[in-house]
Formats: sequence, C-alpha cells, structure tokens
Amino acid sequence: MKLPPYAALLGAQLEFAGDGTPIMRMPFGEDVLGRPGFLQGGAISGLLEVAAIAALRHALAEEGGGRIKPINATVDFMRGGRDRDTLAAGIITRLGNRVANVEAVAWQDDRARPIAAARMNYLIERD
Repeated sequence: MKLPPYAALLGAQLEFAGDGTPIMRMPFGEDVLGRPGFLQGGAISGLLEVAAIAALRHALAEEGGGRIKPINATVDFMRGGRDRDTLAAGIITRLGNRVANVEAVAWQDDRARPIAAARMNYLIERD
C-alpha cells in the first residue's frame, strides 16, 4: 500500500492487526519531539491523518480502488504523547460513492486510553 510522503517524514511504519486492518506505528525521536519528553502535536495529527488514509485505501482496494482528497479534519488532543512508540488506526464510519467519513485514534500503552482522536471527511474518485 502506498502511503503519503508525510508518513516517511514521521518515520511511521505500516503494520496490520490480527484482523488485517492497517495500523500505523510512529517511533519517538528528534523529528517528532515537541516540548522535552513529549510528542509534537503536528506529528500526532499527521499520524492520525496517515492512519485514516491507510484505512481508507485498504477499504477502497477491496472495492476496486480509487483516489482520495481530504475535505476537512478535526483533531481532539486528550493527553500528552510521551517518549515511546505511538500507534494509530483509522475506522471508516461511512464509505459512500463520493464521500467517506473516517475516525482515527492514536494511543501509546493502552488503546482504551487514546492520546488523540480525529474525524475526517474525504472526497472519493473511484477507479
């Protein structure tokens, strides 16, 4: 699966959960450092967007493919991201013919305690 170039800038890597859904893993490092010991908010937002795109491309691949363009994004920061790996996954809440609604969540130690979540809408141009 081709990811946006921003994924490489973040050092994010694509993994797959046991059920085959894509999960992004971003290691902590100087490139994503905000205040000392914490992730920078833009890096968290970028990881959420990459996770949403991975989930959407994965779903579209099962339906013949397509191109996507972001419409909007809203990010909620819930707690500070610390100096460890951060995981993120996208959840498609609606996949229509022209628009998709995707939620994404980022966590570190416990998926039930997210550090941030996002809601995004995408325009779809199917192949």
